[in-house]
Amino acid sequence: MHYFCCKIEIKSMNYLEFKNKMLNLACFSIDQVYAWQPDFDRNNLSRWTKKGLLIRLRQGYFTFPEYKGKRDYVYYFANRIYRPSYISLHTALAFYGMIPETVVQVTSVTSLKTASFSNELGNYIYKSVNNNLMFGYDLKPLDDGRGMQFAKPEKALLDLFYLYPEYSSEQDLLDLRLDEDFLQNDLNKSLLLEYTSKFKSKAVGHRVKLFLNAYRLF
Repeated sequence: MHYFCCKIEIKSMNYLEFKNKMLNLACFSIDQVYAWQPDFDRNNLSRWTKKGLLIRLRQGYFTFPEYKGKRDYVYYFANRIYRPSYISLHTALAFYGMIPETVVQVTSVTSLKTASFSNELGNYIYKSVNNNLMFGYDLKPLDDGRGMQFAKPEKALLDLFYLYPEYSSEQDLLDLRLDEDFLQNDLNKSLLLEYTSKFKSKAVGHRVKLFLNAYRLF
């Protein structure tokens, strides 16, 4: 009986050592674990996840339960588990208060292939664009000094027009129910037009004109 108790104590101590090393990373990959401890037994990650001591974000990426529900970390993890990427589209529009709906999925733009992941924190969707369209985002600080990459409002709109061609009429755009106070007072129309030219897309340019007409932004 004494031997069994000692074995349990040793396993627990190993997890605590691991947690002390990795907790401050918030999100870590298996490669980071091996860089710290080359002979690490990967089966530990599966065992600790089943016990609820870790959360699997996607294959090879994990976090600790302490970060579940922590303010804005759902966005930070989106940046970390599929790179390069930045938050955009409906998630960014909701973040800025530009659309009234609460967005369940976290939507991002990436220069990698389109992908999606589901975990305890939510559903992560990544829409693919050419590398030359990976612009128009900045780093928003978290409380602990980390940052999350978010599209500027103008770029979030343009990403939407580019990736969702179904927004093809003024009525379609009005159906988005974009906040008109934000559009009139906070949207940078000069920046919107500057970014539009970078897309070099007639379709996007046409949708921008429809958008400006629909919301009377001329």
